[in-house]
Amino acid sequence: MADRVFQSSDFLRPSDEEPIRSVIDQTNDAVVIAWCVKPQQRLHPHIHPHGQDTWIIQAGEGQYLMDQAGTTRPIKVGDVVVTRAGQVHGVLSTGPEPLVFVSIVSPANAGFEPI
Repeated sequence: MADRVFQSSDFLRPSDEEPIRSVIDQTNDAVVIAWCVKPQQRLHPHIHPHGQDTWIIQAGEGQYLMDQAGTTRPIKVGDVVVTRAGQVHGVLSTGPEPLVFVSIVSPANAGFEPI
């Protein structure tokens, strides 16, 4: 039987280069990803044209990019960030510690387009 309970910290892979997309689990319905974004690193603006991306912030803080015009909003531990299909999003890690979050993209074939 496939695992159903995961420790997200087991999947974090801090990097001095670009943040690493670390897949926790994937089905046709969704892909669950662990992210560790070091201070001053960013996930560049992008969209998922065919699905939703939901982030659950576990540590750190950041400036969440909300549109192509550069509008941002602060995010922190405990926030749940919901990005619907086609909405621009990205993040800059702004705190002294890494921004750590779990992302759930649904459906798994939501697509990815950099902006």
